[in-house]
Amino acid sequence: MSEDIIKTETAATPLGAYPHARKVGNLLFLSGIGSRSAKDNSIPGLEVDANGTILKYDITAETHQCFANVKAVLEASGSSWSKIVDVTVFLTNMKKDFSTYNKIYAEYFTAVQACRTTVEVKSLPTPICIELKVIATID
Repeated sequence: MSEDIIKTETAATPLGAYPHARKVGNLLFLSGIGSRSAKDNSIPGLEVDANGTILKYDITAETHQCFANVKAVLEASGSSWSKIVDVTVFLTNMKKDFSTYNKIYAEYFTAVQACRTTVEVKSLPTPICIELKVIATID
């Protein structure tokens, strides 16, 4: 079984000692991918005060950016959106954001029909409101 480590400049830099993804056989395991921009590390729609407290965030903008980051890692790894088989989604505010996120998810995943688990977490390592953990296949 071959193993390959994937790091790419087309998605935000990982926050720790881990790659964007790892190939094992014909499977691709993505590390948690959030909504930070690869260009400048910004988070779309985020407003924070001088202490870093979140004043406002935009689940729509963050979801689209998060999905774009996942797509970038998939493509850098030799896979594609259509090869996603399992998704774990972490939201920081299920009650407020699930409906909006779920509508956007349907736009991207209706044809893919990946398995999905969505959980609420208290916070994520940066002030993002969504993160995806993805497993895909590679031909």
